[in-house]
Amino acid sequence: MKIGITGATGQLGTIVLEKLKAKIPNENLVALVRSPQKASQSGVEVRAFDYEHPATLVASLKGIEKLLLISGSEPGKRLQQHSNVINAAKEAGVKFIVYTSLLHADTSTLVLAHEHLETEKFIKAAGIPYTILRHGWYTENYFGGLEHVVSSGELLGSSGNGKISAATRADFADADVAVLTTKGHENKTYELAGDEAFTLSDLARVISEVTKKTIVYRNLSVEEYAKALILAGLPEGVAHFLAGTHVATEKGDLFDNSGTISKLTGKPTTTLKQAVSDALKVK
Repeated sequence: MKIGITGATGQLGTIVLEKLKAKIPNENLVALVRSPQKASQSGVEVRAFDYEHPATLVASLKGIEKLLLISGSEPGKRLQQHSNVINAAKEAGVKFIVYTSLLHADTSTLVLAHEHLETEKFIKAAGIPYTILRHGWYTENYFGGLEHVVSSGELLGSSGNGKISAATRADFADADVAVLTTKGHENKTYELAGDEAFTLSDLARVISEVTKKTIVYRNLSVEEYAKALILAGLPEGVAHFLAGTHVATEKGDLFDNSGTISKLTGKPTTTLKQAVSDALKVK
């Protein structure tokens, strides 16, 4: 049985592919990527696969029975891109689709939620057996400016006391792989999140513990936080998007206590302290 992985050279896809290679023969795996040369050393079959070019997708999916559709990264384009892939999968005879959606996509106030929820509906309407894996926030999302946080002694945000049930990409990849390689997941939707919920104040405390330096969390208004991100060099659109995710955090959109990743993988998710230590390369 061949398993196809879209976005196999991306941040999540690379990890998923490596974990799959440890479980099943390489000849049963297909990396579906926009730039095949980037996957030339992967040790698996590589096929060109661009969500934006629907006419080429059917041929690239021929012979694939299970497809992991890792969501696109371009806001406003995801639904059309995903629809292209799902239509091609149906035509190519793909027998099972696993889609990486968004945590609580049906209730989330995050701007990303609409495209994910509509993709879920499109998959269900296609009539192909599926599993929806609603990914929560990646712990790594908070590590982009970690060195600056340590040097400045301040972690900025506008999340208030909102709880974040984040997990590392590796944790999510373990859950994705479990669904792809075990039975009993057809036509189910899983809310995937870390075992350990934390606030940004908690994150500041953990960074303090790991670095042995005093780090404090400073809660700003959304407008102030967006301005701070722009001053730090982020494009205005990205800054306002990130500030918006903090508003959603305060509303509880990134919290989930179901422990589903652990249930699927049979092991706990990475602790926040371990993730911070790994990010800062602290032993």
